[in-house]
Amino acid sequence: MTQFPTSSQPYVLQNTTSPAYWNVGILWVMLATGDQTAGSYSLMEEWCPKDSGPTPHYHEQDEAFYIIEGTITYMANGQQMQATTGGFVSIPKGTVHSFRVDSQSAHILNFYAPAGFENIILALAEPAATRTIPPKDHQEPQPDSRTLLALFLQHGTHLVEEPDVLRQTL
Repeated sequence: MTQFPTSSQPYVLQNTTSPAYWNVGILWVMLATGDQTAGSYSLMEEWCPKDSGPTPHYHEQDEAFYIIEGTITYMANGQQMQATTGGFVSIPKGTVHSFRVDSQSAHILNFYAPAGFENIILALAEPAATRTIPPKDHQEPQPDSRTLLALFLQHGTHLVEEPDVLRQTL
């Protein structure tokens, strides 16, 4: 496995050798963590299956997505937006948002500034057995809701109690 630098220093990583994890049915590849960037940002590459995506929430960080391939519907502050291959999505900190993958799968870059969100994935995920979306029958460990909520709050993610409009039609 690739060893990450522990402070903000120039480096080169390949997505084929960067640490890869499975969590919530998604393949996450860590390209830059807060440890590598002195906390200034994180960058993850993700492969997401159809209908995946989080329920409404907001972050204490700015978040951005670049759609390498696929179609994703975003809901942000009550506004529905669709992003397709080559699309860029900006979610300013404090913006309530969710998304849903509409295509068979989506390949995205997911950026946070400052870093922090990646620590949730690192705490909950397991090393990927292959560099593919996890099999549908893959069983992931499920933390209790109290542990999950504490982890979210520790890293600046807040769940919101509002209807998950993007999943009401599924």
